Amino acid sequence: MAKGYPELTGQPAEAFAQALAPLRDSAPDDEFVLVVKSKLAPAAETIGRVERRGKAGFSVLERDDLERFTEIDGVELPAGGAYLLTGIDTGADTLNVTPDDALETIVAAGRSPLTIDEGVALVTHDPEAVAKNGGFSLLASRCGDRRVTALWISDNRPKLGWCWAGNPHTWLGSASCAERIGA
Repeated sequence: MAKGYPELTGQPAEAFAQALAPLRDSAPDDEFVLVVKSKLAPAAETIGRVERRGKAGFSVLERDDLERFTEIDGVELPAGGAYLLTGIDTGADTLNVTPDDALETIVAAGRSPLTIDEGVALVTHDPEAVAKNGGFSLLASRCGDRRVTALWISDNRPKLGWCWAGNPHTWLGSASCAERIGA
């Protein structure tokens, strides 16, 4: 299995693939991203499996700190350890908008902000989704303070870090999705 996810989950590759098999029946005909939840493959490990232009991703958040981030009220994740994400938008229309304001815009449009696991899954599947001067916030994962996690390019590598919820950045949008699909 690509990116070594089975070993991160402690499962043999065949067992991991079998556990994901029910999602095949749910997969839409258009584009989607497979999201493996941190409870199976921790984001602290999966970000290092992201590779963009020959450089591995990294996080400035320690594992314990990352584990404190959970989904916000109003974001419902499918049951199980993995699911599909569709209709992904990395937030070009929310560049230079505070994460607080972007969240209101995303919800008003009937969309849902992305979690850390979803952002890491997106750049695992499509490393070019994050670009120099074109990163995105992951508004659905919070830990009770004013930090909002985000993905951007630093030192030519995908970086998982954070910004303040009230600060706009010209190079940082807020990612969202249309739907989450479970098995």
